[in-house]
Amino acid sequence: MHLARAIAAFVAALIVAFSTIAADAQEKRVRMNMGAAFPGAMAILGPGQIAFAERVKKMSSGSVDMRFFEPGALVPASQYFDAVSSGSLDSAWTSLGFFTGKDIAFAMFSSVPFGPELGEYLGWMKHGGGEKLMQELAAKYNMEVMLCGSIAPEASGWFRREIKSVDDLKGLKMRFFGLGAIVMQKLGVATQILQAGEIFQALQLGTIDATEFSMPAMDLTLGFHQVAKHYYFPGWHQMATFLHLIVSKQKWAELSDAQKEIVKSGCDSTMMANYADGEALQAKAIKEIQSKGVTIHYWKPEILDTFRKTWLEVVEEQKAKSPEFAKAWASYSAYREEYKIWREHGYLK
Repeated sequence: MHLARAIAAFVAALIVAFSTIAADAQEKRVRMNMGAAFPGAMAILGPGQIAFAERVKKMSSGSVDMRFFEPGALVPASQYFDAVSSGSLDSAWTSLGFFTGKDIAFAMFSSVPFGPELGEYLGWMKHGGGEKLMQELAAKYNMEVMLCGSIAPEASGWFRREIKSVDDLKGLKMRFFGLGAIVMQKLGVATQILQAGEIFQALQLGTIDATEFSMPAMDLTLGFHQVAKHYYFPGWHQMATFLHLIVSKQKWAELSDAQKEIVKSGCDSTMMANYADGEALQAKAIKEIQSKGVTIHYWKPEILDTFRKTWLEVVEEQKAKSPEFAKAWASYSAYREEYKIWREHGYLK
């Protein structure tokens, strides 16, 4: 009888132990609300944000319940940084380049005028110190950040009238993004940053005279061709662009190590998908834009030279203003100098 009781007790203990192990193995379900910077209906980045949220859900078997919200549904997209920093918003799929008012150095991790193509840029971020610097800066604002989207060159802008010289830019009111906006300001343009969904109305109402936004396929979705008939290339201000997932430290701490890796992997695969989509869709988009009466222009060499010269002036000014920018620029420049060896030997000229 004593033996039977002992065996029964042992079996009961095993059942409890295995139940505990099973419970531990099953991930705790974490809901993560994600504000989106771009309308879901906008080409490339719109569906990319939605696909990212769905990808994370599937890879985690639903334990990371990531919910996509259209721009402004939770808080205005321009306020994502502060909302995530304070913990009032779990996360946002956006670009650090929208938040240079916090520190101009954030722009270095989004897009750099006259910068590298995507492969070289990614190399610096992942292996040259860029990502580490980005995360250190974001940590000061109580958030986790990771690369979560990417696109190759953008267009340079939509104008109501042809720009024949740098002087034609003076006095224009223009939506412009990131570090390139400072270049344009030095050339007499009054710039402002508008979120994707705000641009068309501002252009239509004359609040702005011109705008840059993104690649032809995305610009076509937003309808700029209905108002402005001169479309300029190349996008010297954004030859490659990264998008980011920012997550409040509080919400990030709720995830297990495995769940964190799933979110990171979801971001990596989203970057690849964005890049492939962007490269595949532009030719057809340009043809369609031309069919709507838009004239495609390539900047004159002397205008591009002025942009480049002015950009180098901006670099020196921002280095003096922001220690974080100076640190990022030094790291970026050192990587690019070393990378030259590979570019010169490995690529067709």
